[in-house]
Amino acid sequence: MSTVLETNELARWFGRLVAVDDVTVSIDDDEITSIIGPNGAGKTTFYNLLSGTLQPSSGSVKLRPRDSTELVDVTDDEPHEIARQGLSRAYQINNIFEGLTVLDNVRVARISHDRRTSDLTAITKHDEELTEAAWEVLELTNLEDVADTECANLSHGDARKVEIALALGTEPSIILLDEPTAGMNKSETDRMVDLIRRLDEETDTTFVLTEHDMEVVLGISDRILVLESGSLIADGTPDEVMADERVKEAYLGGEDA
Repeated sequence: MSTVLETNELARWFGRLVAVDDVTVSIDDDEITSIIGPNGAGKTTFYNLLSGTLQPSSGSVKLRPRDSTELVDVTDDEPHEIARQGLSRAYQINNIFEGLTVLDNVRVARISHDRRTSDLTAITKHDEELTEAAWEVLELTNLEDVADTECANLSHGDARKVEIALALGTEPSIILLDEPTAGMNKSETDRMVDLIRRLDEETDTTFVLTEHDMEVVLGISDRILVLESGSLIADGTPDEVMADERVKEAYLGGEDA
């Protein structure tokens, strides 16, 4: 077990509004970690700080690149720089190229990873190495059967899997998943949970997710972080967090819940 992501007194405020309030946390590479909290708790802002979309008002973010044993400071880095250091993010709203096939979407992710961003035409060329790497990701995410389907024609569940495939295509050390089961029915949710569990076991990538479905959170998480009004109020196993009085009050509605 080693730390793959670390924040130290990370904070972000907008005028008088404190969105993230001095959050210090270490994410370990052998755990699936969920971040929960009521609406407005600061989860999205926290993700934005980790990924470089927002700059912190104070504090720091450190990340361990893939195939490295050392944390590097990425506090002031741009999003693309943080991505190249090993942090990838899959958004709640699908962020895929709908006019391209599933295979070509993953090829684009591989091109970005290989720093061939000026050569996006490579997706239309016979590049065996690129295609082989993309197929490996498709097999990991059970997308082989829809490889040649345009993403605009995918089911909601498959489109969410493509988001994860794009994130995996950059060979990250850690992936931030934003509401991965949002909008899914029960069977789609179960398949997504099974996929994340399997990817966690079969790859060297660490998974962190925000999620409102408490059944999903309790079923998939090794560790849960609870944010409330921008502050970290609980950190522990599912049993420990669900027994925490502050969590019952802030997130579950108090003792009666």
